[in-house]
Amino acid sequence: MNLMIEQTNLIVTEWHYYPPGRAIDDKEFIDELTILDVQKKRASTKKGIAFRFSCRFTFENKLILNYVGEDSYVIDFDEVIDEHELLTMVRNSFSKFKDKFDFRKLSTVLQNRSLRPFDESMVNIKAILPLLV
Repeated sequence: MNLMIEQTNLIVTEWHYYPPGRAIDDKEFIDELTILDVQKKRASTKKGIAFRFSCRFTFENKLILNYVGEDSYVIDFDEVIDEHELLTMVRNSFSKFKDKFDFRKLSTVLQNRSLRPFDESMVNIKAILPLLV
């Protein structure tokens, strides 16, 4: 029997850009907050997990960009996922989220900025694993 894990395409569900009233110098501070939400998925023959990354950029307390992307994995019921594999899934999903940002940012004041690296220490893998049992 061949067990399988399939990753879906990341879907950008929100990209709301609000141009600031003036040009922003690359040295000026733009606040960035990235949040990860996780959801259990089930079908009659598969289990799964969805990752939703939300990122907000603000400048002088005004929203510049609200960006949300969703990615998921479809997994055979018999497949056992461990902590290492789950962390790899989160990393892969964030990488796709970052790639979409890097492409779309080109027409914004954020064109010379990157997403901050994802802080894996903030992800409670042990709390997420039971969603895949």
